[in-house]
Amino acid sequence: MLKPIAMFCVLAFAATAASAQPSSSTPGFNLPIPNIPGKSITAVVVNYPPGGGTPSHRHAPSAFITGYVLEGAVRSQVDDGPVKVYHVGEYFTENPGAHHRVSENASKTEPAKLLAIFVVDTNEAPLTTLDQK
Repeated sequence: MLKPIAMFCVLAFAATAASAQPSSSTPGFNLPIPNIPGKSITAVVVNYPPGGGTPSHRHAPSAFITGYVLEGAVRSQVDDGPVKVYHVGEYFTENPGAHHRVSENASKTEPAKLLAIFVVDTNEAPLTTLDQK
């Protein structure tokens, strides 16, 4: 079931209107969790070009998310927490209903890559909704 992943990819590409160098995403997997009926685990790789980012957004209301930096450094702010830079091997979490205010590459010269892992209600879509301007 790739529908939620596809929707995330569409929204990441929709960021082009809000950012000169938008992030893009690559679907990973989407699997039901056998011992938690009605829940799935979904993975998406988010690629940030130098200076790129994604506009502020929210995720599906049921989604608990872990963002794990695979390459480079990612600047992130969730809800009213501090803006923080995460480096390779570091991670952050987003609780259900969180507002992801900042999601961008911390470098203007090097790419960055983030693995976003969602635990979400199986039939909930879309995974990501950009803020209305």
